[in-house]
Amino acid sequence: MKEKHFQNKMSRKDFLKSGAMAGIALASSGLVKSAEAQTVKTKQKHRYAMVIDLARCIGCEACTIACKVEHNVPVVSPKELARRIQWTEVYFLREKGQYPYVKTDVDPRPCMHCERPPCVEVCPVGATYQDKDRGLVLQRYERCIGCRYCATACPYGARYFNWSKPDYGGKLREAALNPDPHPQLKKRYKGIMEKCTFCVERLDRLEAKAEKEGRPITDEELHHVCTCTSTCMGRARHFGDLNDPDSTVSKLARSSRAFRLFEELGTEPKVIYLRNV
Repeated sequence: MKEKHFQNKMSRKDFLKSGAMAGIALASSGLVKSAEAQTVKTKQKHRYAMVIDLARCIGCEACTIACKVEHNVPVVSPKELARRIQWTEVYFLREKGQYPYVKTDVDPRPCMHCERPPCVEVCPVGATYQDKDRGLVLQRYERCIGCRYCATACPYGARYFNWSKPDYGGKLREAALNPDPHPQLKKRYKGIMEKCTFCVERLDRLEAKAEKEGRPITDEELHHVCTCTSTCMGRARHFGDLNDPDSTVSKLARSSRAFRLFEELGTEPKVIYLRNV
């Protein structure tokens, strides 16, 4: 018995050798995943993205209100603010200076629509998915089982759970009352997740219109797709196609002021910020 136990033992040399081989395998796996992600990126017809200029954001929250109205985002009572749903919101971080010359740092945050979204990878039922042609991260409400894995995986806090039956504060927008509304405008219900969609319903309409007219979509048209960009009073938000090197978002993304949140995580967010300097 002792002899058999001795034979099954692994020498330190063999152990280190197998560990090194495992490390190489893991590294190779990571490289394969990275290569796969790069392949998907290059195959995308469009890479829709948003650029937010922190120097121009005045924290008016017009973007938040416009988004709520456009997408029938449910209203919560003051007692339930911790469970509120805001597809895009503005965080007020800290104040600098002395009255009356006080400046507040703000952090506007929609969904990042990551190139490599961790929320998609953890969803067990395919309710969260990535539109491979355009890189948008979207939600199938009818599939969602409310496990909230996506909310746990998202490092940006951009996912929201319906803790109770949504209160839409009266009538819904006409778009959501149509017999066949856009999937992203349908009524949500208790127990499922929801999030910012980069106004995909407006984007779909614009793409269909441009295709019918046999023309490309202009940069100005894309700017007005998202309700948050079209209502931004400070012109701090821009929406467009990163695959177009001449688009506004592409030019701003190449700015020396450009950065992404948590770049070190490898999620490759498609919301790009410009430093307030």
